[in-house]
Amino acid sequence: MPEPVGPPKGGAGETDGGVWPYLGVGCLTAVVGLVAGGMIAVLIAKVVGAATGCRPDADTGAPCDWSTYWTWGARLGVILFPAIVLWRMRRSRAASRKSE
Repeated sequence: MPEPVGPPKGGAGETDGGVWPYLGVGCLTAVVGLVAGGMIAVLIAKVVGAATGCRPDADTGAPCDWSTYWTWGARLGVILFPAIVLWRMRRSRAASRKSE
């Protein structure tokens, strides 16, 4: 009879020091950063459109030139969000290794 699978050795939430945790977190936050950066940029486009007197699209309510804002916001989000998360992750891992 096979041996049942138990929890990994070490504490809960601990991983090895390899690249896989960084790769998983980086890929997930890249998708989140893409969408979040784009949506924040569309909000900025809405504010800029209201300040400049640009009328939104009558059918959809989309702000003027929203696609340009979304594209640049998504580009920034897909780079900045994973970079910040991975930087903080590396910093916390280094601090936990020093305290051991």
